Amino acid sequence: MEHIARFFFGVSGNVIALFLFLSPVVTFWRIIRKRSTEDFSGVPYNMTLLNCLLSAWYGLPFISPNNFLVTTINGTGSVIEAIYVVIFLIFAERKTRLRMMGLLGIVTTIFTVVVLVSLLALHGTARKVFCGLAATIFSICMYASPLSIMRLVIKTKSVEFMPFLLSLSVFLCGTSWFIYGLLGRDPFIAIPNGCGSFLGFVQLILYAIYRNHKGAPAPAGKGDAAAADEVEDAKKAAAAVELADAKTNKVADTVADGDKVASQV
Repeated sequence: MEHIARFFFGVSGNVIALFLFLSPVVTFWRIIRKRSTEDFSGVPYNMTLLNCLLSAWYGLPFISPNNFLVTTINGTGSVIEAIYVVIFLIFAERKTRLRMMGLLGIVTTIFTVVVLVSLLALHGTARKVFCGLAATIFSICMYASPLSIMRLVIKTKSVEFMPFLLSLSVFLCGTSWFIYGLLGRDPFIAIPNGCGSFLGFVQLILYAIYRNHKGAPAPAGKGDAAAADEVEDAKKAAAAVELADAKTNKVADTVADGDKVASQV
């Protein structure tokens, strides 16, 4: 019965994780259509690629037995994230492209080092622990990436940038793999996904609290104050010009009236 339950949560985790991996498709279709990455960041996709590679490697039978479902979804995720990274590199500006290529080099180096060390220097339990720790660290980093969005929600009191379905998917995905790890007594799967489940739950709580809030107006910064002062000065200058024109016209009228009187005399 325990094996059936573990298989069920593994399959559900695969389905939900696939949805998460495919969720940025809309963003990348926009990048392709506009032929520009605009203000989007390529960092999350590189980090998710590294997490998928390490998790897929950890799930292989000669690293950790009975975790093939971990390899299937993370192997699929690696392909999807690699496509995202390539598209980003194609349409990014030169400076951003160079920075992302450097980050991709770091991702490739870390994964290569983990693979070589686990194959050449470690065996048995030591190999599993080493690969598991590497996968756990970067899984937690991936799940922690929405912390900045959560901070923004609290600051603005608005859930505009934290879609409900995405938060719900993070919670369900983390919970499914957390239970899968518990049933398999695998801390390297249970711990990072337990963190993901908790963070997803916090996102849902924030959504419930702020979903009906319109958000706090952005405070005026120094730039806004300076602009307001410039507008006010411009108004004063215009008023002064109008006043000067009025005085000039009045003087001109007075002179013209004097000329008429003089001509009559």
